[in-house]
Amino acid sequence: MNLLARRKLTNRVALTLSLSAMAFGLFWLAWILWTVLDLGLAGLSLTLFTEMTPPPGAETGGLLNAIVGSLIMVVLATLLGTPIGILAGVYLAEYGRYHWLGSVTRFINDLLLSAPSIVIGLFVYAVVVAQTGKFSAWSGVIALALIVLPVVVRTTENMLQLIPNTLREAAFALGAPKSVVISKVTLRAARAGVLTGVLLAVARIAGETAPLLFTALSNQFWTLNLNEPMANLPVTIFKFAMSPFTNWQELAWAGVFLITMGVLILNIVARVFLRAEKLN
Repeated sequence: MNLLARRKLTNRVALTLSLSAMAFGLFWLAWILWTVLDLGLAGLSLTLFTEMTPPPGAETGGLLNAIVGSLIMVVLATLLGTPIGILAGVYLAEYGRYHWLGSVTRFINDLLLSAPSIVIGLFVYAVVVAQTGKFSAWSGVIALALIVLPVVVRTTENMLQLIPNTLREAAFALGAPKSVVISKVTLRAARAGVLTGVLLAVARIAGETAPLLFTALSNQFWTLNLNEPMANLPVTIFKFAMSPFTNWQELAWAGVFLITMGVLILNIVARVFLRAEKLN
């Protein structure tokens, strides 16, 4: 077999293995989506968005308090973790790339990024819940923000490092100070990647259950008081999916469907927005 034939054979084998791996992954993804759609759509109704979570034995009920509680905590955690994460990522990429403090910060961030969410939940429980003596939505927000933080830091740093140094040097040559170069040049050039990191963080915390079990817990009733336990979709899904009541199980699958569709729509809107920005 000559060299050309050997290369063609190697290419066919590699291509076949790659396509097989892709098909294997897509098969399970399609199966998961089909199961969510099949069981989730069956639980959708108007009462799902207008009634509170039902008590045991109730014939009807919804997820209104859990939906609102999840939205509140996810939004607050994103607003808390995103600015800190972007600023930390800017420091690591622009100031601390070769400094010892940057190396230490990067190492700690990697540890936090790989830490299981239940460990973060237990940490917030020991630091906040145990000290205050009660579960609260604020402790849930802090736990979710700690999950958002390392994702935003890592993606911001990586996106800023991809910006060519010639772009920075051109801005410096025009007399712009470093703060202006960062805010007007590098961050603006990397905003698509930074926004993608924020979306990844939101997608991750939207379905997190373990941290909220130790912090926000849950609440069967309607409340907007962040100093009290607050209902949320992940914990409600966890409780209802394990219950012996059929209507609770249907509500759990409906909640899974809402989370899945919410994350999907969020990613689609962001991609459309970013594509429109690139065209402009």
